Amino acid sequence: MAWIVVRVRGGIHSRRDIRQALDELHLTRPNHATVIPEEPSFRGTLMATQGYVTWGEAEAETVSALLAARGQTRAGARLSAPTAGTPPLANLVTAVLGNGLARVKTLKPLVRLTPPKGGWKSTKKPFSLGGALGYRGRAINDLVRRML
Repeated sequence: MAWIVVRVRGGIHSRRDIRQALDELHLTRPNHATVIPEEPSFRGTLMATQGYVTWGEAEAETVSALLAARGQTRAGARLSAPTAGTPPLANLVTAVLGNGLARVKTLKPLVRLTPPKGGWKSTKKPFSLGGALGYRGRAINDLVRRML
């Protein structure tokens, strides 16, 4: 399986190691999202950056909608219009769920989203206390659908 990670906060006044971890996740600005595989090394990175991102388990339908609406190839072409060198969307979804977005060589490692409809609850509190940060489980799929 895989996690969807969405950056919530900017990096002003953040520590250097936090900024480097966010760059390694390819989350350069707020409202950017990526899909990463569930691996222990990524879990450590998420724990280090939990004050800046929210994440949860990805569903295939959400990843498919994410790629269809906002996915781009490395050349910058949209995935909604099939091109000559791009595999079908179903193959891309299985590849992204298995390996993550950055490890699929034909796709850009991040997806640019709009702010969520209805807004963020609180960008300073964890999700368990009614905010937007940290682990949110399957609720990340609802958030991403609001951001498409």
